[in-house]
Amino acid sequence: MLHVPETGSTNADLRQLAEAGGVDGHWDGLWLRADRQRAGRGRQGREWSSPPGNYYGSTLVRLRPGDPMAATLALVAAVAIEDAVRACLPDIGTRLVLKWPNDLLIDGAKLSGILLERTGDAVVIGMGINLASAPDLSDRATTALGDHGVTVSPQTMQALLADAMTRWLAIWREQGLSAIITRWEARAHPRGTALTARLPDGQALTGAFDGLASDGALRLSLADGSCHVIHAGDIFLI
Repeated sequence: MLHVPETGSTNADLRQLAEAGGVDGHWDGLWLRADRQRAGRGRQGREWSSPPGNYYGSTLVRLRPGDPMAATLALVAAVAIEDAVRACLPDIGTRLVLKWPNDLLIDGAKLSGILLERTGDAVVIGMGINLASAPDLSDRATTALGDHGVTVSPQTMQALLADAMTRWLAIWREQGLSAIITRWEARAHPRGTALTARLPDGQALTGAFDGLASDGALRLSLADGSCHVIHAGDIFLI
């Protein structure tokens, strides 16, 4: 477990460590947490605001023969974050939900995000969780644990998250992706929830959530009765 007061990006740092052979030759399962990032990034190249007090960390996973698809580690990280956050909010019930592909929401507002980057046979998984404060975003509501009367230090969240990630990564490897999908769907908004999907080609689709496909893609039921399977895009609850 590594910690630095400040860095550009924990993902970029771990990617460089993996390419250099790790720390003393070991890097699988390595974590790096920073108090602040100067160049934090979210999905699709978005800036990730990184003021002190929130959680910013990344971990390395070395892919093994027989592992499920590397991209599905986003689902593993999502259920791990949900586990860690729920431990801090045991009475929150269904107000805490996962939204595809990897957001965690409280009352519909974004609490966390995940960024996967691959280098060789390693995947760097970056995670950001709003503990003390949430950024103002133009296209979606945001929230922090502090907004709900909960004070959690980044150090405490790191311990919870590392434990949850270890457990769910083992399930991903030993039981397969289907076990992760089952858990993800159990913690997501219910089937039938109205969604709008903005696809990479600029197309926008509105429909109802119909669970995940066997490869972790989103199934969107359209008004004409057809089902559109989405592998990439931004999803918004209506």
